[in-house]
Amino acid sequence: MFACIHGATTLGLHGNIIKVETDISNGLPAFEIVGLATTSVKESKERVRSAMKNSAYDFPMRRITVNLAPADLKKDSAGLDTAIAIGIMVSSGQIASDKTTSSLFIGELSLDGHLRPVTGVLSMVLQGMQEGFKHVYVCPENTTEALLCENMNIYSVSTFCEIINHLTGLCPLTPAVRTKERLTMPEYNVDFSEVQGQYTAKRALEIAAAGGHNVLMIGTPGAGKTMLAKRIATILPPMNIHESLEVTKIYSAAGLFQQVDMLTERPFRSPHHTISTAGLIGGGTIPKPGEVTLSHNGVLFLDEFPEFPRSVLEVLRQPLEDGIVNIARVNATLSYPARFMLIAAMNPCPCGYLGDKDRECTCTAGEIRRYIRKISGPLLDRIDLHVQVQRPQYTELTAELPQEKSDCIRERVLKARQLQETRLHDYRITCNAHMSHRALKETCPMTKEAQRLLHTSFDKLKLSARSYDRIIKVSRTIADLNNSAVIEDTHVAEALSYRNNLQRM
Repeated sequence: MFACIHGATTLGLHGNIIKVETDISNGLPAFEIVGLATTSVKESKERVRSAMKNSAYDFPMRRITVNLAPADLKKDSAGLDTAIAIGIMVSSGQIASDKTTSSLFIGELSLDGHLRPVTGVLSMVLQGMQEGFKHVYVCPENTTEALLCENMNIYSVSTFCEIINHLTGLCPLTPAVRTKERLTMPEYNVDFSEVQGQYTAKRALEIAAAGGHNVLMIGTPGAGKTMLAKRIATILPPMNIHESLEVTKIYSAAGLFQQVDMLTERPFRSPHHTISTAGLIGGGTIPKPGEVTLSHNGVLFLDEFPEFPRSVLEVLRQPLEDGIVNIARVNATLSYPARFMLIAAMNPCPCGYLGDKDRECTCTAGEIRRYIRKISGPLLDRIDLHVQVQRPQYTELTAELPQEKSDCIRERVLKARQLQETRLHDYRITCNAHMSHRALKETCPMTKEAQRLLHTSFDKLKLSARSYDRIIKVSRTIADLNNSAVIEDTHVAEALSYRNNLQRM
C-alpha cells in the first residue's frame, strides 16, 4: 500500500518540504530509503524500527521502500524520522491516510519512541505555512519556535504514541498556545555611564549606532576599547518584528535558539582571532552560518584586529559591502544575510604604546609598518569611523562626575533612526550606512561650504570613491543627530576627523 506523508528539512536558512513516499509490498523483509539521503537519514531505519516496536505498534515484516522527494535535494536531518514512521503506519493500514492531510511531522525518534528536537524548525514551519499546511507536530523543545508562526496548529508531542493516539481519535490533542504576544525591550547589565571620560570614542559610537556605521578603535592596551565596544548594544535601537524573526530564524538553523520567545536583543558576536575562514564567513560540506551571519542585525566585534589572519579578514569585504554572503558548493549555492555593524579594536603597534604620552614605543619603523599592513587598504576603506582611544588618566578614573547613561544616548539614536526611516522609506532601507549611491545623491543635500570642504579634503587626502560616499553617509548621520535637514560644513568636518586615522600614523 502506498502512502505520502510530509516532513521537512533545511538547506541553509530555508526550509524545504519533503514528500515521504512509503510503499509496502510483498517480498523478503527489507527496508530501503532512497532520494539522496545522507547517513543520518539512512540510519533512521533502525531508529524507526525500534521506536515502533517499543511503542507497541506492528512493524511490517515485508518489503518497505521509502522515497524522499524531491530526489535531487540532499537530505541531512534526523528530523524526518517521525514522518517516515507515520508513513509506515499509514501504508500498513494501522491509521487512516486522511488523518495526515495538511500535516507536517518534524522530529527525531529515540529507540523508545520519544521525540527529540532538531534544528531549523522555524524555517521549516514558515515554509510549511507558505505551502498551505495547517498542522505541525513537534517535540516540546521545538514548540516555542514553531509557535512563532501564526495561523498554524502546533501540536507539542513527547512520544510517537501521542501522535498516533491523536490521529486515531483515542486521545485528541489541543494545539499549543503562545504565551508571549509582543516584543519586550532587552535589559543589559552594562551601561555607558560606567565609562569615565573617553568622550571622543563615545561620540563616535553614538554616530555609528545612529547610522549603522562600522568603527575601528585604535589605542594602547587597557585604554577601554573592549569596554566601549561591549556597550554599543545598549544604545542601538530595538529590533522590529521582521528583524527579530530574521535573527531567530538564523539562530534556529544554527541550533542556537534557546529562548522562551523570539530573540529581541541584537546579536553581539566576538570571535577569537584564531577563527578560521569558514568559522567567520560560514561553510562546511553542508554550509552552516558563520559569525558574520550570526551577527546579522547586530554587532560583530573583532578585538586585536591585526592578529586575525589576513586571509580571514579579506573575506569580510563582500558582506561589508553587500550585506550578504554567497557560499558555493557542488550541490548548491547558498546565500546568508550578513548585515551587521563591524566594531574592530587594535593597538597602534606591536608593543601597543605608539603615541602614548607616558610610555615609550619600543617598535622599529619596519615592525610598525608590517603590523599596520596586516589590514589591507580596501578593507580599511570599508570602515567608516577610525577613532583614537587614549589611555585615561588617574584623575579621570577617580573623578565622580556623572557620566551620560545609555538610555539618554539611545533616545538621540532613536530620533535619528526615525528620521532616516522616513527619508529612506522609498528605498526600502532603514539607516544611512545602507544607502546606495543614488539614494545618497537624492537624499543628502549639502551647503556650498560643505561641498567646498569635501572637495578640498578629497584632493588633499586622495580619497577613493567609496570613501567619498562613506564620508557623506557619516555626515548625514551627524546632521540627523543635530536634527538638520541639510549637511553643513561642521558635519563634514566631524566626519573627516574620523577618517584614515590609521594611515596617518
